[in-house]
Amino acid sequence: MKATQKDFKAAAPRAARDARVFFFCGPDEAGASDAAHTIASLLTDPGERIELSGADLKRDPVRLGDEARSTSLFGETRHIWVRAAGDEVHDAVSILLDGDVAGCPVLIVATSATDKSRTAKLLATRPDALVAMFWPPDLRSVAESVRQMAGPAGLRLSGDLAERIARAASLDTRLAQSEVTKLALYLDASTESPKTADAEALAAIGAKTEDDGFAALVSVVLGGDSGKLSHELHRMHELGLNPVGLLLAFERRAAQLVQLSARMGPRGNVRQFIEAEASARRVFYKESRDLIEQLTRWRGRKLTRLASKLVELHRALLGNSQNAELLLAQGLAEITRAAAQRG
Repeated sequence: MKATQKDFKAAAPRAARDARVFFFCGPDEAGASDAAHTIASLLTDPGERIELSGADLKRDPVRLGDEARSTSLFGETRHIWVRAAGDEVHDAVSILLDGDVAGCPVLIVATSATDKSRTAKLLATRPDALVAMFWPPDLRSVAESVRQMAGPAGLRLSGDLAERIARAASLDTRLAQSEVTKLALYLDASTESPKTADAEALAAIGAKTEDDGFAALVSVVLGGDSGKLSHELHRMHELGLNPVGLLLAFERRAAQLVQLSARMGPRGNVRQFIEAEASARRVFYKESRDLIEQLTRWRGRKLTRLASKLVELHRALLGNSQNAELLLAQGLAEITRAAAQRG
């Protein structure tokens, strides 16, 4: 079976029922990941999730078949979730298909692969497999997806507000879903008691929107806290945070620091200035401590170099999406080291 983002929703229920191996690919990694989550939610009894990486299976291609056909210690059901790049899992899938594929479902999210890749060709004509290809969405389609997310959350959104959320999420539907969820919580909305969201409500959660996934890492990196960096990078990987979306959080904070530095002047007292900005509600009071720390470390030419580094890193991520997470981790490590050197 084959599908694209246009017909995936219609094909998903039958695929979840009939297929055992799922290959989600294409340039839109967020869309492919969303589709994998959709299939997992439609499985009759998904059970435990076993996570494998494409690199693991490239080193040991027999492992996929062994895992798919084995049972847990107590006989519970399970499914296998693989994150891969390109054709890393080709040999593993080939070995799996040579045997009995009636084991647990195998869901593969393959960044940078396409429906013309060698792995996809192994699966495309099989009735017990699904190959789904996802292209990068445009603003209009993501905004429509945001409006569809809003209904189950108990929100009524205008088209303009849905587009604002889509832009803020960098057209990443996972980040957009997080924004919709937080907006619903803020408005105490539910399907039984729907609420109309407006720009004021969106602005009210704006200072908090990065708390769940981004703010801790932004704080560690720009604060030069090398001791905590490894933990935060591991958390970034575990949560599957979009590298470009995460980098945008750093770019927004750097732009804020540039604006604050310009208003404060070269000889201003950072603590007094930020406390005054918080009192005037020009910055979110909960961010005051981080802003004081960051503005102390990033001043003048050093702040200019930070902004340039982030632009350079952004270009690198867009030009090499297959290795985006690794490139981001390396870039953030460099910035952390620079932040640790005061002055």
